Amino acid sequence: MAVTRETLRLLRNIRIALDDTVDASTEDLVRAWARTWDTLVSEWEAAVSDLQTLRADGGWPTRGQIVRAERAMKAIDLTRNALDDLADNAGVRILQAVPDAVSSAEGHLQVIASQYPREAGSMLELAATFDRVDADQLTAIVRRTTEQVTSLLRPLPLEATSALYTELIRGVALGSNPRASAHSLLRRLEGRFNGGLTRAMVICRTEIVDAHRAAAAAQHAANADTLRGWQWSATLDKRTCPSCWSKHGTEYPLTEPGPLDHQQGRCARLPVTKTWADLGFGDVEEPASLMPDAETKFRELSGADQTAIMGPDRLRLLDSGDISWADLSSRRSTAGWRDSWAPTAVRDLAS
Repeated sequence: MAVTRETLRLLRNIRIALDDTVDASTEDLVRAWARTWDTLVSEWEAAVSDLQTLRADGGWPTRGQIVRAERAMKAIDLTRNALDDLADNAGVRILQAVPDAVSSAEGHLQVIASQYPREAGSMLELAATFDRVDADQLTAIVRRTTEQVTSLLRPLPLEATSALYTELIRGVALGSNPRASAHSLLRRLEGRFNGGLTRAMVICRTEIVDAHRAAAAAQHAANADTLRGWQWSATLDKRTCPSCWSKHGTEYPLTEPGPLDHQQGRCARLPVTKTWADLGFGDVEEPASLMPDAETKFRELSGADQTAIMGPDRLRLLDSGDISWADLSSRRSTAGWRDSWAPTAVRDLAS
């Protein structure tokens, strides 16, 4: 393998373009949720105002009183209907971005070509000779993503509505300033409503990126005769979690899916060619890979940045030698999601 500066540049550009696609979709979701809450807030203000008058002693009404309160139940029904629409529209917005994310995986052919010696020809010439994924395979990836997105979004309206109802039952201590109490409750209700947005954004980023990775894996498999596997490539900055720092540079066979980073992860799948000798260029000296070593790069950071990434307790265990670099990541199973690699909890590291 000969990962070059051009290899890393091309992979970075693919990642940036994919991030732009995801960001556009999540921004659409944010705007849709904000517009919908703006249409609901007056109904919730009226409902909260009515509830404040139900108790003669000035306290917050009981669960039974709330259930019988016409305005409150109307606000719940309107919100549930709005969330149904938002979930449907979120699915449309997310799935509109998936074909672009899938087709952009063709850029991995240039990533592969960038690892060949110059004697093999120009990068574009080489990329043109590689096999492309069959259109039916890409269609299947889009179809699987559609099924997954639909499945993940389906419970969202019920979950968000239940959270709103719980917040309403919890209520407020009215005290001497009912207006301030109502404002506090409305803020919490808005937060519960936006819990659905948070989940939709997680689904959006994770599923679009995973569709791209599946398409990239298919491109790699189509050119298995030139590749020996793939490497986990993380963005080595302060936003990146300890798990992804730990996984960066680790190598896997082409048949291994991934990178299976945590939900909303930014990591990429870097195809790794066979040695130049194995590719038939044994008379050309192959340079060393320029893939950055994550642990070395981490140790070059300031102490403050290392602490920001790891947290003080995890960093102390790492510095003392009580844990290794590989211990920073653990595989987790989460209902409804694929397995993922995430930071090992400090309590598990310390045990």
